[in-house]
Amino acid sequence: MTPAVKAYKGIGMEGGMARWYDRTTRKGMPEFKALAARIAAIVPAAGTVLEVAPGPGFLSIELARRGLRVRATDISKTFVEIARRNAAVEGVDVRFELGNAAALPVDDAAVDFVVCRAAFKNFTEPVKALEEMRRVLRVGGTALLIDMRRDVPVAELQRYVDGLGVSRLNRWFMMFVFRSMLIKRAYPLEEIRRMAAQAGWSDARIETSPLGFEAWTTK
Repeated sequence: MTPAVKAYKGIGMEGGMARWYDRTTRKGMPEFKALAARIAAIVPAAGTVLEVAPGPGFLSIELARRGLRVRATDISKTFVEIARRNAAVEGVDVRFELGNAAALPVDDAAVDFVVCRAAFKNFTEPVKALEEMRRVLRVGGTALLIDMRRDVPVAELQRYVDGLGVSRLNRWFMMFVFRSMLIKRAYPLEEIRRMAAQAGWSDARIETSPLGFEAWTTK
């Protein structure tokens, strides 16, 4: 059974909220660099990567630094503008586009790797988004979904936020958003497995982390 389409009831990532997210999230740059290095080790030289919901674009930028061809799609107009500006400042070429994860503006079998980080819980059509991620992969390509899970310990979230080096006010606000909104939006692991199977991720490998999970599939 396909889960009901859900309307996102959290804070919209446009305007000032998107700009706040850009300023705050860049504190976690070591995490983006580490993830980019892991992905670059998998993707063929000069391969093509698609990032779904890149936000300010930090991961896409780090992937482009490593010689990969990168394109990215976000539903937030403000995020697309911010990401394009961030890429220009860093002197890298990334194609940031406005689009919906459930209807990616990408041809079939067009990319070698798809990554979606910290956004899946907010998608209104999660199964369709997973289907789209698989559709755009070339045969042999890999998709990676990273997000928090419903049962993440609050202590782990606090440890993560405290480690970002942001102001006390920002730490308080981030924990408020995590506890009042994002945890409630996150899926239990069994639901992730069910949706992945329904979307054709028949070989999905799901690994847990202190904050969430990684789901992998190869086409």
